[in-house]
Amino acid sequence: MLQRCLDMLAPALERPGAVVVDCTLGLGGHSEALLGRFPEARLVALDRDKEALRLSGERLAPFGDRATLVHAVYDELPDVLGRLGVPRVQGILFDLGVSSMQLDEADRGFAYAQDAPLDMRMDQTTGVSAAEVLNTYPPGELVRILRAYGEEKQAKRIVAAIVREREKEPFTTSARLVELIRDALPQAAKRTGGNPAKRTFQALRIEVNGELSVLERAIPAAVKSLDVGGRIAVLSYHSLEDRLVKQVFAAGAATTAPPGLPVVPEQYQPRLKLLTRGAELPTEEEIAENRRAAPARLRGAERIREDVG
Repeated sequence: MLQRCLDMLAPALERPGAVVVDCTLGLGGHSEALLGRFPEARLVALDRDKEALRLSGERLAPFGDRATLVHAVYDELPDVLGRLGVPRVQGILFDLGVSSMQLDEADRGFAYAQDAPLDMRMDQTTGVSAAEVLNTYPPGELVRILRAYGEEKQAKRIVAAIVREREKEPFTTSARLVELIRDALPQAAKRTGGNPAKRTFQALRIEVNGELSVLERAIPAAVKSLDVGGRIAVLSYHSLEDRLVKQVFAAGAATTAPPGLPVVPEQYQPRLKLLTRGAELPTEEEIAENRRAAPARLRGAERIREDVG
């Protein structure tokens, strides 16, 4: 949905001196497109993955000092902009979830289709790995994670099997976990929804990287960082992310006035205008070209007034 994101942000980024933030740099594809489409814009790009920063730095080198790359998690956006002396920005893009680079590098442990160490950290310099979560978390906490972050209906079955197996030998690789999940699930559960390990791997990844708690802080902070007339576009890849983005945007686009006021004062007026009706989906053509686009959901909003009071 790259072209749709560019078109959505265009009215804000065609202004002289516009600053756009790519909060999820990855391999730099979106950033490269932003810099190419908007030749007067300056880019600030964030990523917690140092290898992604190195590779995208090479890709964006032709743009010189128009691109500033920062090692940071996207909920740190206000601090990053403060250090750079940028009070407000005109455009913000989030492309959430795991990057193609992380999926394709087997030793990162994100993909359930190939055997790899169970790491799943987006920033491999900090935090606990997926193996540590599996081997050390209490059973009740593992059930909660699988249900809350993976929406896994068979969480109790899977966790019971994990606990039995980890007592024999700690988990270290993804193939063993995938096999365990296949064996633990009833036949009916294995016939629907693709790879039966998908939901468990998603839940572990979200827990390891604190993705939802980070996003819960990041989206409101990003909205506050927008200049009036600035625009934000967010690509989500599962319902938990999309629901959170929807809630923040809907709250910003609603009046906060008490019911029954004949005239709504300025401080109660909406701060945002929604740019999408619901969530926009990728076209069939795009999915045919890139199957990883299939679960994408795009929402956008424009900042239409300052906070008052």
